[in-house]
Amino acid sequence: MTKPSTATTAWGTLPDGRPVSMVTLTNGDGLNGESITARIITWGGILQSVETPDANGKSADISLGFPNLEGYLAHNEDPHFGVILGRVANRIKGASFELDGATFKTPVNNGANTIHSGPGGFHAQLWTIEDTGADDSKAWLTLALTSPEGDMGFPGTVKVRATYTLTTKGELAVRFVGETDKPTLLNMATHAYWNLNGEGSGSAEPAQLRIDATRYAVMDEDCVPTGELAPVTGTPYDFTSFHTVGERLRSSLPQMYWAHGYDTSWEISGEWGRGKPVRRAATLYDPRSGRQLVVLTNAPAMQFYSCNWLNGAYVGPSGRTYRQTDGVAFEPGHYPDSIHRPEFPSVVLRPGETYDHTTVFRFSTGLPEGL
Repeated sequence: MTKPSTATTAWGTLPDGRPVSMVTLTNGDGLNGESITARIITWGGILQSVETPDANGKSADISLGFPNLEGYLAHNEDPHFGVILGRVANRIKGASFELDGATFKTPVNNGANTIHSGPGGFHAQLWTIEDTGADDSKAWLTLALTSPEGDMGFPGTVKVRATYTLTTKGELAVRFVGETDKPTLLNMATHAYWNLNGEGSGSAEPAQLRIDATRYAVMDEDCVPTGELAPVTGTPYDFTSFHTVGERLRSSLPQMYWAHGYDTSWEISGEWGRGKPVRRAATLYDPRSGRQLVVLTNAPAMQFYSCNWLNGAYVGPSGRTYRQTDGVAFEPGHYPDSIHRPEFPSVVLRPGETYDHTTVFRFSTGLPEGL
């Protein structure tokens, strides 16, 4: 029987000479002989690949990405394959905010807004390996990063950790913990792209999707929430039962399909917050491979992105070009632009408080419940 393990190898050098490492986590034989491998690089804390078996036991990489460090450096601002987002994931309207009477300016990199904290966000910084290890039930990696006062325009020095844990139960957990010395904003998220039929296999539209949410955030033309949380019933945002990604895009959202498709936040049902257990946010099932992915989180919301901006400019490890809908992304966290929406849960972090959010990706094969 093969037990979980970790391995660290060199994975290139940054232009300034700093080395980048890759840490490979494996869950051994798993509980049912379903071995899973996850690879994380220290640049951006990027989840570079995830290999899982299909219903016939054939393993494939199901996470979109680049085959080398050069790909991630060349495309720093987009598409953010597999990165850790921060300080503030998603959009800040007007690229500025007020906190305790002071105004702070953040980078303008998405129209007139900030997205993912700008070009120098957590996704474009070198993280430090703090700990790796394995036991009979799991393998893990903890990365650490210090974001200094004024980084990307944000106040306070923030110290964060990201722990990836791969278990014999077929779960990959990503836990973010952070502290600050001054009042600031913090909303971290993982930005993995998934195609359960295999990276580079074409469109993810045949996949069946369910989202555990009865309300969604109404967005303006810039994909910034208006502040309204509307019922999903009778709308294209109703994934309370399974629908294929393509069905919703092509029949329910024809006016949006050739634009940005889904790039929307849902209010995830159930209790959330630090110290709360993760609860199910979404289930994705691919009938071609038989793979199933369940997303769980203790964050209040989840952004679902149907990857309609993939335009043929990126080539993955398979050597194939990524096009529209060739993957989907689940980004549990806080709502976009929460700092301007007092009706949303706050993204303000103060000294003495601890930011602590976890997302779990649970991999398996077979039909999910309800399909």
